[in-house]
Amino acid sequence: DFQLPDSLALPGFHGCLELATLNDDVISLYNFRHIYNIDTEKAPPCARNKLVFTQSRASSYFLDGSGYGAVRNLERRGRFSQVTRFDVEVRTPVDNALVLLMVNGSKFFSLEMQDGFLRLLYDFGFSKGPVLLEDSLKKAQINDARSHEVSVIYHNYKKMILVVDRRHVKSVENDKMSMPFSDIYIGGAPSGILDSVRSHLAVGLNFKGCMKSFQFQKKDFNLLEEPGSLGISYGCLEESLMSRRAFFNGESYIASSQKLSLSDAFEVGFSFRSLAPSGLLLYYTEKPKDFTIVLEEGAIVLSVLGSSVRSTGQHYNDGQNHFIVTNVSPTRFELLVDEEDKNGEIRAKPTPTSVTAMKFYFGGSPAGLSYANFTGCLSNAYFTRMDGDVDVEDFQRYTEKFHVSLDGCPVETPPLNLLNKRSQESFKTKGRLSKGEATSHREPACYLSSKPKAVENAHQYGGIANSRQEYQQIPENFTERAELSLSLRTHSSSGMIFYVSDKEEENFLTLFLAHGKLNFMFNVGHKKLKMRSREKYTDGLWHNVIFTRERNIGRLIIDGLRVQEKMVPISDFHWHIQGPLYVGGVAPGKASKHVQRVSVDSFTGCLSSLQINGQTVDAASQTFSVTPCFEGPTEAGAYFSAEGGYAVLDESVTLGHKLELEVRPRSRSGLLVHAHSMSGDYLSVYMKDGQVIVQVNNADGKFSTSVAPKQSLCDGQWHRITVRRDANMVQLMVDSEVSDMLGPANTMNLTEPLFVGSVPESLLSASSMMHGIFTGCIRNLMTDHRIVSFSKAALVNGAVSISSCPAA
Repeated sequence: DFQLPDSLALPGFHGCLELATLNDDVISLYNFRHIYNIDTEKAPPCARNKLVFTQSRASSYFLDGSGYGAVRNLERRGRFSQVTRFDVEVRTPVDNALVLLMVNGSKFFSLEMQDGFLRLLYDFGFSKGPVLLEDSLKKAQINDARSHEVSVIYHNYKKMILVVDRRHVKSVENDKMSMPFSDIYIGGAPSGILDSVRSHLAVGLNFKGCMKSFQFQKKDFNLLEEPGSLGISYGCLEESLMSRRAFFNGESYIASSQKLSLSDAFEVGFSFRSLAPSGLLLYYTEKPKDFTIVLEEGAIVLSVLGSSVRSTGQHYNDGQNHFIVTNVSPTRFELLVDEEDKNGEIRAKPTPTSVTAMKFYFGGSPAGLSYANFTGCLSNAYFTRMDGDVDVEDFQRYTEKFHVSLDGCPVETPPLNLLNKRSQESFKTKGRLSKGEATSHREPACYLSSKPKAVENAHQYGGIANSRQEYQQIPENFTERAELSLSLRTHSSSGMIFYVSDKEEENFLTLFLAHGKLNFMFNVGHKKLKMRSREKYTDGLWHNVIFTRERNIGRLIIDGLRVQEKMVPISDFHWHIQGPLYVGGVAPGKASKHVQRVSVDSFTGCLSSLQINGQTVDAASQTFSVTPCFEGPTEAGAYFSAEGGYAVLDESVTLGHKLELEVRPRSRSGLLVHAHSMSGDYLSVYMKDGQVIVQVNNADGKFSTSVAPKQSLCDGQWHRITVRRDANMVQLMVDSEVSDMLGPANTMNLTEPLFVGSVPESLLSASSMMHGIFTGCIRNLMTDHRIVSFSKAALVNGAVSISSCPAA
């Protein structure tokens, strides 16, 4: 529905487009998902820009961190011999990446970058196992965005030599044995190949940066002409080699010289992110008090020539990005944080000084100062004189770098409850999240954890209109005094957070979102007490909310800073409620008597630390489409959490045709799909110890068939499962592997609801209990080539999200 403004109502573009980068991320039109009004048959896409490949080794390649080069049958250009040699030139700013990989069964050869230094591990079938060769003396750091020639030489079938920029780095000897390989991967490898040797890899990350002239036995290979290569471009994007972000570990710093004068006008700006309360962000090395920017107990302090100014905000160590701009002029200096928090100070007229190269340090100091070094991320820094252009700093060009990572910044999780210091015991529910939730619960044979990284003691709501948890137990003194506290995080502008009432909903109390603002409301006799926050809370950050009812007085406290209180004058009245307490949403038909329709539906976001009258809420009696509050990227699909749950899809399944679905399991066993009839006929598709089994039961008896995939279904990838019937033959296909069985001769037409992920306890049989709870993602469920939509589920029970899956 978006309409362009009149100023942009221009004709469509005619010609060719090829984008390069946006915020240092590679963007190109060759990997589009959808096209509109483009016929690639009639009008083939423009040829991508290609550099000439010559034997002069002038060809460069760019790898964006997702692709790789693959050379099959190396010996078509040279032979493994008494002296075998591999050469490649690399340019990259990243700390960790795979450079070269060869695999043949259990035998392998891997050359990786680890923390900027080379690490070679190989095993050609040696009696003593793998041999390690690494730059332990740190002779050759190669992640400085400069070109480095890397050579690996295998001499006389028993000595491995590592050379960087034509200088010997290290060598090691092994049992005499030839290299048993025919193919090589450069800069990465297919997931199946990586998984086969993952236990031997230090990092296992694909290369991001530029490569030039891969050679085997001094013979060049054009990686773009190799049919197995994927995601490689010609040329070398200089922007990809710049480092505009730096991560500091509390002992790090970087330094640069700038031609500025403290008596003249100039501007400095940068973004930062940290959970540490204090740390040195930036200072001028000659006299630290001449120019200093410090994070001090959550506030930002700017000091110029002995005078200082402090930000109004005191919580800039919340793990979120904040941008600082400092302006210095001969008469004044100013500090601006996030374009809103502005403070300034008039300065005494400085003694004029000439513009010289001033040395500035980011993140810390090589010498002891009274300030602690910074822990966190700095990015997009710039220095400019008032008459000059703004140019973002490339930290790679800095002459001094100490223990700093220029390979992006790790994601840090902010504290759940910064201001409410009361008990933070976990929910005592079937789906409780223990401290281990944020760590690994990986089954031995599963690549992905059965419990993805999640915020401790937090639950995620949304995806369906009535996503919620119900609590039957209500404190005895709740009718006299109700004080509720919780932490919430959301981007949703509307939705139900908390609701409780009597049976007729005459007496009620509720907290909900409307137009991005928090609304607290309850009845006082026949009147309603309403309170609304002044600010919107849809920024995706954690906020602490306390809402209190004391007879005819209400209070709403947000983040411990914004307090509202309201009273409705009234004589004596009776107020009582009954269970359940609804959290995150309400049951169908509830709350619409008092709350507008758009806010009756469940809010989409996370809640944690729910307390009533100072007590942590006990076990939820029922849960509907509520999962742990997962961190990290997500993708489309339905997710079935390890805490258990199922979805009921009101669709009919006819075994005489076709059932299809895609799965990405996090467990090796579990029920995928089940349909049954009142007469006892049923169809079940389930996993057991990595096998996929389809079982059919009708009047003719019980029939089953199975596929034990060669490639584990628990490898972190999507896999397609298809069940097809032709006459009395039932076929099960898992990816490309097939199994058939002779099934019932009569047509089985199951028109009962379809259960996905599990079944209700009332339907559990001894056999279905053995299938266990499926944990993982399901998408593209189809019956007879017709998509079955999870969004139209008749019921979603337990820890199931029908709208998104954790991607890792």
